[in-house]
Amino acid sequence: MKNITLSNGTTVEVECLSCALTSGIIEPDGGAVYETEHFHAHQDVAYPIKGLMILASKRHIKCFDELTDQEQLDYIKTLSKISYAQRKVLGIEYVYYFYNEDTAHHFHTWMVPRYDWMAGFGRSIESVRPILLYARNEMNNKENIDEVMAAINSLRKELNNDV
Repeated sequence: MKNITLSNGTTVEVECLSCALTSGIIEPDGGAVYETEHFHAHQDVAYPIKGLMILASKRHIKCFDELTDQEQLDYIKTLSKISYAQRKVLGIEYVYYFYNEDTAHHFHTWMVPRYDWMAGFGRSIESVRPILLYARNEMNNKENIDEVMAAINSLRKELNNDV
């Protein structure tokens, strides 16, 4: 079991954070934004950046090549749908996508939007970690959290409008 501190200050003890989130054992702030048979999308629980989505497999796997054919199709369709919603609803022009197999978690993709305030950190992969830490340490205030929650609700409405 691991202790993980969420952006809201809550510490949780879990074997796998993604499993706990996708199964509903832990409810991310704002709840699930979008779900399919194979995937669960939610606001990142560690970094309060509006529109920073995590797309996690519901099945506990670690590697991209472990996805079934059906999961692969669902993954790319869902990733594309979320990307479209981020652009339409939040006006995000660019998104950085991250997936790594060298993790204690299971298969998930970070969808990190780029905002104007991030320009001071640079425009490369090296800029992402400082941006995330800045958000966690400097943006955990009521005004920003309210914006994050509004973004969650807007994305959820857009993503589920055809359901």
